[in-house]
Amino acid sequence: MPSPTPAAGTLGVEAIRTLALVGPTGSGKTLLAEALLHAAGAIAAVGSLERGATVSDHDLLERKYQHSLNASLMHCSHGGCRIHLIDTPGLPDFLGQALPALEAVETVAVVIDPATGITPTAERMMSWAAERQLDRMIVVNKIDADPAALPALLEQIQAAFGRECLPLNLPDAGASKIVDCFYNRDGHSDFGAVADAHRALVEQVVEVDADFVDRYLNDGDIDASELHAPLEQALREGHLIPVVFTSARSGAGVAELLDVVVKLLPNPTESNPPDFLHGEGESAQPMHALPDPAQHVLAHVFKVTVDPYAGRMGIFRVWQGRVTKDSQLYICDARKPFKVGHLFMLQGKTYVEVDEALPGDIAAVAKVDDIVFDAVLHDAAEDAHIHLKPLAFPTPVHGLALRPKRHGDEQRLWEIVGKLVTEDPCLKLEHVPATNETIVYGLGELHLRVLLERLQEGHRFEVDTAPPRIAYRETITAPAEGHHRHKKQTGGAGQFGEVFLRIEPLPRGGGFEFADEVKGGVIPNQFIPAVEKGVREVLTSGAISGHPVVDVKVTVYDGKYHSVDSKEIAFVTAGRKAMLAAVREARPIVLEPIVEVDIEAPDGSLGDITGDLSSRRGIVTGTANGAAGTMRVRGQAPLSELAGYQMRLNALTSGQGRYTIAVSHYEAVPPQVQQQLASAWKVHEED
Repeated sequence: MPSPTPAAGTLGVEAIRTLALVGPTGSGKTLLAEALLHAAGAIAAVGSLERGATVSDHDLLERKYQHSLNASLMHCSHGGCRIHLIDTPGLPDFLGQALPALEAVETVAVVIDPATGITPTAERMMSWAAERQLDRMIVVNKIDADPAALPALLEQIQAAFGRECLPLNLPDAGASKIVDCFYNRDGHSDFGAVADAHRALVEQVVEVDADFVDRYLNDGDIDASELHAPLEQALREGHLIPVVFTSARSGAGVAELLDVVVKLLPNPTESNPPDFLHGEGESAQPMHALPDPAQHVLAHVFKVTVDPYAGRMGIFRVWQGRVTKDSQLYICDARKPFKVGHLFMLQGKTYVEVDEALPGDIAAVAKVDDIVFDAVLHDAAEDAHIHLKPLAFPTPVHGLALRPKRHGDEQRLWEIVGKLVTEDPCLKLEHVPATNETIVYGLGELHLRVLLERLQEGHRFEVDTAPPRIAYRETITAPAEGHHRHKKQTGGAGQFGEVFLRIEPLPRGGGFEFADEVKGGVIPNQFIPAVEKGVREVLTSGAISGHPVVDVKVTVYDGKYHSVDSKEIAFVTAGRKAMLAAVREARPIVLEPIVEVDIEAPDGSLGDITGDLSSRRGIVTGTANGAAGTMRVRGQAPLSELAGYQMRLNALTSGQGRYTIAVSHYEAVPPQVQQQLASAWKVHEED
């Protein structure tokens, strides 16, 4: 039978462990989590990925795609400890689910598949974990697939991440079992003598403590059971990155990994404290949470889910204090607390109700509408302005315009998509007034496809999609004049209004100016606002390509009116048509948005990337070295030329490139592009 979660109050903070399984898709993280739960007695049998029967990948779309799409929370007990596990997606499109897991754990385990070796995702996760000063370890999974390749893989790991990557255990008997190298001095493995691996480990650990160095030099060895303190220091400082070997399918190394987690990985009192800040902006001061249940509560919300039926759930890591049922907690600087009616620990999709959560525990509260991602929960007024140093998430640049299939559902579209965006910090939703579009941005095509399927499957909401329209502008480059007489005579009262105006360009960013220089009352004052209204209609709808007109000054200087037939509508029409006539004589141009492009890619891709950017009417403004083996290219390019750019970048960099954009300024489009835009608008106007 599955073993229950240890009862509240039966464990102390020192008996809690937290571990995030990260790494590339296909490395076996989900099946490894399943094997760990089974070995710890938390589940009766290992579930099947093919049948969608695992604890972690319980979402309908995860079963469909056979990949993790969400960070999944699990827990088990082993060796008198409670272990919290987070299984994270490995697909780059779902970094918004994977990265927040780094804010909830002491240790990050990067899972590597020997068949694919060191991937960019593994490198990035190691780098991000190092930036957060988290303890890191490497789990080599699927060791039974090709045991002979494992020694070479260990060399690759050390080449990529440093000689501090040392095996805590090694495969033996053709990777059918695992032999310990930390406590065990003797024996053999598939890699050779265990003594060599043991010696390397001990030497690496004692280096952080001068007293142990002296003892080691004098005695020649130290009992590993005495090395707990320097081991934890070595892990905290990144002086040791343990490597362990497992096969989630055969079970080899799974029980040993549980022992490593319990005996060697840090508890909440032994890790580097997270980077909390007290205050706002530049005046914020660093502070450290204390993993003490007797202190004020500080808990960080690193994941939010919004279920159509269960409502909003906030999942948080307790860093300080004790959260219990019936606790009164504040959300950030909110003045009104909420009551913790039910407190849960998650086992995949199952909510396990508990009485309390201690520092180190990962727990959840449901049906709290005000809870948001990255919020700090606390129980003391003086903690209202404490927040965690934010993660640097990738910027979502892959956009899709959404429109509800059913007219009148625009507000509902905003509300439903807004809930889905709440669950993923790498999704962004915005309304673009310039194009009157609702646009959702994600990290890639798959990211947005999954969002659309959630709309359809989870909320029964159908939308039409299209690429976002480019927010072009129109302006003028020379002064000009316009005139129009509007005269409409039918039976009874007619319409009459005549307007003379001149226009002149303003500097880029100058906006719009309207001046009234009419003399002698040829246009009565009450009709001047109507003339301006007609002019503004052109500013909104465009004059040559259907895009807003900017950076222009309009001066009305003459006209005529009729004492009986002149009406507001007549001067609106006259003002609009006079403005159109003037713009078309003022050498109008179409402006397009130019964006700053920041590309990160492998070193060898520089020539291909700069050449491709040039073919897109772009320029390179600078290059710089990035992380190991990468470089950064900065440039500018028209936004219209970057449609589908991630796919092209993937092709140029074997899937290892990524980029961000930010609007820089507007420039005139080439004449042939302006002609295309004008022709397309003319056809639209005629229709």
